[in-house]
Amino acid sequence: MARRRIETMEENRAKLIAAARKAFAEKGYSDASMDELTASVGLTRGALYHNFGDKRGLLAAVVDQIDTEMAMRAQDVGARASDDWQAMLAEGAAYIEMALNPEVQRIVLLDGPAVLGDPSQWPSQSRCLQVTKQAVEHLIEQGIMMPLDAEAAARLISGAALNAALWVAASENPTEVLPKALEAFRALASGLLAKRA
Repeated sequence: MARRRIETMEENRAKLIAAARKAFAEKGYSDASMDELTASVGLTRGALYHNFGDKRGLLAAVVDQIDTEMAMRAQDVGARASDDWQAMLAEGAAYIEMALNPEVQRIVLLDGPAVLGDPSQWPSQSRCLQVTKQAVEHLIEQGIMMPLDAEAAARLISGAALNAALWVAASENPTEVLPKALEAFRALASGLLAKRA
């Protein structure tokens, strides 16, 4: 009996996240109606409050889901690179390029920071930072990157990619801004390379 109840709660949570993701993408956070959202999946506002506390908590869950998917896609792109350095650059560039995706743009890069605050403090960004830190440590050990504090370097690389994506999303012409953001990101990151004799 308890197991079925847990399964039902997990199903309800997944339904609410899926419905919110659709509503936030189509209407934006402020115009999405929680009554319409819950009714669309046959649940009550009580289920929303029980699972997420409030609308803001629901947005946090949706942002976490999408941002985690973005990190996974970026890692997939990086995995196809020719070496570890190119992999890190490819991951950062892939993350920035996702700012052209309307769902990512609206939910993660525009509404997310406006409602949830500083993206660098989000759990999904913290997980991303740890992955980047491990990559940086590996690159430093290989002598590819300068022997810097790995966390400091990882924060700067992650921050550059995140801020470039935020800039692309908020610009009036994202497709025009994207190549500028990518070029600057690569140039900044390359400044961390070890000098070769």
